[in-house]
Amino acid sequence: MTTTYHEPQPELRQRAIPAGEARVAVFTRTYETTIDDLWSACTDPERLQRWYVPVTGDFRVGGTFQQVNMGSGTIVACEAPSLLKLSLGGGVDEIELRLFPGTEEGTTTLELQHATTLDSHEIGGEMYDAIFCMGGGYYPRLYALDLYLRGELPEDYDSSAFHLNPGMRPVIERGSAAMQALLDAE
Repeated sequence: MTTTYHEPQPELRQRAIPAGEARVAVFTRTYETTIDDLWSACTDPERLQRWYVPVTGDFRVGGTFQQVNMGSGTIVACEAPSLLKLSLGGGVDEIELRLFPGTEEGTTTLELQHATTLDSHEIGGEMYDAIFCMGGGYYPRLYALDLYLRGELPEDYDSSAFHLNPGMRPVIERGSAAMQALLDAE
């Protein structure tokens, strides 16, 4: 099977989370791997730190965790290997990670839903729409996940400083532009 990495347009949805009504950014990607391998890459701290950020904590339902440069959260639900639900920022954000078999044999589809009740987020001393920020954050991380799964992520890749990596700038810009297009369409 020969495929190339593809970045489908994100979606913007609405739903209620415990903190209130939330806007939900939805990112979907299909990877050339098994559901068990993708689940492991997304939940095993040793693997996760290679492409996402280092994460430490109590990895069980009800347990809390810390993400380098991104704060802490609580594991709300876990149904391996198909659903992981997290609460972030004291409940103002919620993430659902869903995995299911891809349409082609040997592939798995990842759907990441990030719900937020926040209107804005500060980056580098400037305020941005919270949804806009997700594009610049998730696009490069999901791309790094693809490289990692293919064995092509450089050994010296620093997941906690991806934004400083010149090779990730175009991916960050694509993600930001995609999220801005969603906001403009609202």
